[in-house]
Amino acid sequence: MTTAVNSSRSQLKSRDMIAIGWAVVVFVLSLALVGLGLYVVVASPGLFEATQGYPRLVTGIILVAAGFIILVRYGRLLSAIFREGDYARARQTMRIDLIQLFLLSMLAVVLFPVVWIVSMSLDPRDFSRPTGLTLIPPGATLEAYLKVLTKPSPNPVTFPQLLRNSLMVAGGTALAAVVIGTSAAYAFSRLIFPGRQIGMLGFVLVLMIPPGGTLAPLFVLLNAVGLRTTLWGLAIAFTSTALPFAIWNMKGFIDSIPYDLEEAAQIDGCTRTQGAIRVILPLAVPGMAVTALWGFLTGWSEFILSWTFLVDPERFTLPMVLRGMTGQYAAGTPWAQFAAMAVLMSIPPMLIFFFLQRYLVSGLAVGGVKG
Repeated sequence: MTTAVNSSRSQLKSRDMIAIGWAVVVFVLSLALVGLGLYVVVASPGLFEATQGYPRLVTGIILVAAGFIILVRYGRLLSAIFREGDYARARQTMRIDLIQLFLLSMLAVVLFPVVWIVSMSLDPRDFSRPTGLTLIPPGATLEAYLKVLTKPSPNPVTFPQLLRNSLMVAGGTALAAVVIGTSAAYAFSRLIFPGRQIGMLGFVLVLMIPPGGTLAPLFVLLNAVGLRTTLWGLAIAFTSTALPFAIWNMKGFIDSIPYDLEEAAQIDGCTRTQGAIRVILPLAVPGMAVTALWGFLTGWSEFILSWTFLVDPERFTLPMVLRGMTGQYAAGTPWAQFAAMAVLMSIPPMLIFFFLQRYLVSGLAVGGVKG
């Protein structure tokens, strides 16, 4: 018994020493970070040059601010440790900061390509290929954005036209995916008919087919009905790609809604259709939001079918123009304009995501585990 108690105390003391050592190391590193930031701000050459000084100045200020915040935090922690013996606070601080450090590392990995694209769009230098990341490039300018907004491609088409075309295709795909997908999912969820299980299995199998795999049959079918070179025909092609996921996701969501609610509506005088519209659809909004976002992203970012079907420059979409900017070799690509176009293209999906985000978590969680 005595041996177990001594072992427990020794283990507790070891954890405390590790926490104290962590606090001391971080405190020293924060001092070094502040010193490095001050060196970058004051001692770096070219500080007052417009093209070189401003990026260094901003970098130095960020380093000083981050180092000062960490210095104050761990200065208070060390004071609590050595004056009050608050070892529990030291262990808790170390655990929390290690978790935050891990999460910040993951965030940096995710945001690194985005930061690189934004930095490249502000870079006025005519480099042959992007080889490094400069957070704020020398002589940063918005000239690339101005060129993209005024003349995005050699073809006689403006950026508003391209944006309208992309919105029509993506919006049509999202609308068709929601309407058709919800209707079909309701039938698979609530009705009993021959081939029901095989049909759902077929949708799962279709999800495994890449979009390019349906290129030839879609080309033939749309060409036969005269819609191949139109935006609506392109939206139909994209809808065929988005429908399997839409039906599978909405069926899982509708399965989670108790059928008793529809029965109660039918007892009150509603038909099956009225019960589905008045009871099921309001409760299925989160799943419909996920389906709409998926359909929009499918129609917004896909360019293989667009590149194959569309021939009139006035009907081109934004991904087609972005793909057209890439030359045969890396040196032939206007990288600043390419990055600016990519940044502008990301804005509409981001706005739609923020508009629908309150529905997305519940829609993904419920639709992904049912059915």
